[in-house]
Amino acid sequence: MMARQTFEAYGRRAREYADLLGSISATEAEDRALVERWASAIDGPVLDVGCGPGHWTAWLRELGVDIEGIDPVQEFVDIAAHRHPDCGYRQGTAEALGVPSASLGGALVWYSLIHTEPSGLPAAFAELARCIRPGGGLLVGFFEGSAVEPFGHKVATAFTWPIADLARLLDDAGFIVEHAHARTDAGARPHGAIVATRAAEA
Repeated sequence: MMARQTFEAYGRRAREYADLLGSISATEAEDRALVERWASAIDGPVLDVGCGPGHWTAWLRELGVDIEGIDPVQEFVDIAAHRHPDCGYRQGTAEALGVPSASLGGALVWYSLIHTEPSGLPAAFAELARCIRPGGGLLVGFFEGSAVEPFGHKVATAFTWPIADLARLLDDAGFIVEHAHARTDAGARPHGAIVATRAAEA
């Protein structure tokens, strides 16, 4: 789980973050294409976990996705609800999604676990596995690196993950990794993305 200090740090900078990065035009075209392809194959409601100022949620809703955004930072929830009043947003965490078991067609977890201590990721993935129905989809965006290690993010300490290590945790939680890739954009840390499917119950 993220430390409360991280939530508070984002709360103090929520408006600044939203003004700088809180629009779909501020995202990479390659990422939008990936998220759109992934979402178009989802059957059932989607949760945008760690939705921030709500731009991904609103964009996917415009594309016809049945989606709700949740974020642990109330300031982000307020901004998202104000900017995108046609979408649903509420406070919540990856470790406590607040939905019934097997009720989701999928979950978008786009850079929302980057501040979670490595020891806390299994709990987040277990909760996602609880909530996503068998055959449902998961898309995770993260900072890719050669080792699991912290670095000085502008808001709070974040972590890089090798794709293989993150994929192993997803497998342990009951997901099947379908696709993974990494890339490095100019002036940015390496990016990673994993597309996974919730395995059928044994």
